[in-house]
Amino acid sequence: MSLTAGEVDQFEACRPRLAALAYRLLGSASDAEDAVQDAFLRWAAVDRDEIRTPEAWLTKALTNGCLDRLSSARARRERSFGQWLPEPVLDGDPLLDPAETAEQRESVSLAMLLLLERLGPAERAVYVLREAFSYSHREIAQMLDLTEAASQQHLHRARERIGTVDREEPVDAAAGRRIIEAFLAAAASGRTERLVALLRDDATATGDGGPVPTIPGEYRGAERIAAYVRGVFKPTPVKRRLLGGAPAVHAAAVNGCPALVAVLDDRVVGVMAFAVVGGKIAAVRNFADPAKLAYLSRRWRTRAPEAPLIASW
Repeated sequence: MSLTAGEVDQFEACRPRLAALAYRLLGSASDAEDAVQDAFLRWAAVDRDEIRTPEAWLTKALTNGCLDRLSSARARRERSFGQWLPEPVLDGDPLLDPAETAEQRESVSLAMLLLLERLGPAERAVYVLREAFSYSHREIAQMLDLTEAASQQHLHRARERIGTVDREEPVDAAAGRRIIEAFLAAAASGRTERLVALLRDDATATGDGGPVPTIPGEYRGAERIAAYVRGVFKPTPVKRRLLGGAPAVHAAAVNGCPALVAVLDDRVVGVMAFAVVGGKIAAVRNFADPAKLAYLSRRWRTRAPEAPLIASW
């Protein structure tokens, strides 16, 4: 069935919320875009005269489409080099909305997106719909074809599996800039003790593939991470050849945490994001997979970033 202009407008009014929901469900910005497009195609094919509440119908179609994607996504993640990480998204991106409450902001933190990987598809859907979007159990049950009791049970199990973790501290722009500058200065100094001083003793570092070899699993402990970071920030001809040149390094924020962004010819080639707990860096997450950075690169080109901290790495 062909869409009228009004029906297209109905979908477009829902698009930002659908995309934000899909990102939380899938942990991937590019997959979220595809899921929203699939929902649009379903909207175009259905008899819209039978739909009383377009937003509810679209949310259900989008959610169920994401559940179908999660199984195949897990198989891809198991084959990925290093530890799977969610796609980083620049602060201010609509994918990170809504962000009015602490719970909503936490739902798109890199730590939470990783914790959501512990959940089965139904548990993940219920948790996100309830915690991040404040849908009632009655609404969730209708979307997922569950009973209200089953929805409540899924939420209870999800909370148990996620467990209690050290909450990453919200970092404002000025504090984030100080952390980034201190980290970069320490990394460039060649003195690992300066890096150790910025890290918690139980800090972790993870990486997710890319042209430049990254972390094959997970590093634990400030001294081991400091040695790894020192190696990362030591430029070599081999690294520049693999990247295709010498990138500039910018300060930024992704998913609510301070980050360093390496950019070459308007293309993001690397992101290093920092979680802060107790005033020190608790986690370093290194992104170098070109597919994982494609969405962020497109968004980066629409911005006017500040001058780089390092003009040519």
